[in-house]
Amino acid sequence: MSNQNLSAFMKLRYACEYAVLRAVAGVMRALPLELASRFMGATWRLIAPLTKRHAHALENLALAFPDMPPEERERIARAMWANLGRVAAESFQLDRLYRDRHRYTLDVEDARNCASQNSGACVLVSLHTGNWELVAQPAADVGLETAAVYQALKNPFADRYLAGLRHLFYPAGLYPKSHSTARKLVQHVRDGGAIAFLADQRDVRGVQVPFFGQPAWATPFPVMVARTYGVPLLVCRTIRREGVNFHIEAKTLDIPRDGDRHSDIQEGTARVHAQFERWIREYPEQWMWIHRKWADKKSRRKKKLNLTSRTP
Repeated sequence: MSNQNLSAFMKLRYACEYAVLRAVAGVMRALPLELASRFMGATWRLIAPLTKRHAHALENLALAFPDMPPEERERIARAMWANLGRVAAESFQLDRLYRDRHRYTLDVEDARNCASQNSGACVLVSLHTGNWELVAQPAADVGLETAAVYQALKNPFADRYLAGLRHLFYPAGLYPKSHSTARKLVQHVRDGGAIAFLADQRDVRGVQVPFFGQPAWATPFPVMVARTYGVPLLVCRTIRREGVNFHIEAKTLDIPRDGDRHSDIQEGTARVHAQFERWIREYPEQWMWIHRKWADKKSRRKKKLNLTSRTP
């Protein structure tokens, strides 16, 4: 098949995927928010355990909680799928959730202090728990001009649509992950803005930190920016309460700033993940256990070889 025909085929495939996505979105938006969330949660809880990803979630739970009975890990995994299904349905109604403020309770005084005492420049880090799409919801209320980075989808039509649903939460822009985006985010902080990251994903180009007693890959970028430019770093989370109701929390995390740069960034990233771990242990069923977060032996050996090859 020629490159031209392949390109035409991929465009057709992306168009079909986008049509399905918009059809699902239409159904979800036609339903009342509570009903859509409950329906999708129940559907995912029923179907997702039949997939390979369920086994992967159980493996990760066993790694994190080796002494936990298997039936409890199964319960947590199924509850996780229900939460992810709810997030999927709620993602199609983010504009309504943004305006529906009675669904939130807030503990974000530290974020308010950043806006009033630090000209709004700060770094926000969060994790895939509760409904993480909403974690930036209070930022504008306390005076933060927040920009964020996300992993773009391969399908450009779906990517454009889903990114557009989130724009209300990020008045300073929502950017796909890239080298040019990193420069834009750094400049935004230097200009007195706030930047937000979901920092619990695997980043094999990053650093390894302890996470549930095992080495795990983590991005050092948020800590690096906070340390380099002397701005506060806030760790944030969303907790799902009953149904489509949430508690959003943000608190300042102390990171080292006076030692060796690389050591400070390593230690600061470890502190972020230590806080993430404490939060996940509180509500394990609300975290996304399907992440390939932990570093396996092969990847650790490769990382060691790469470091050795750069040593003079």
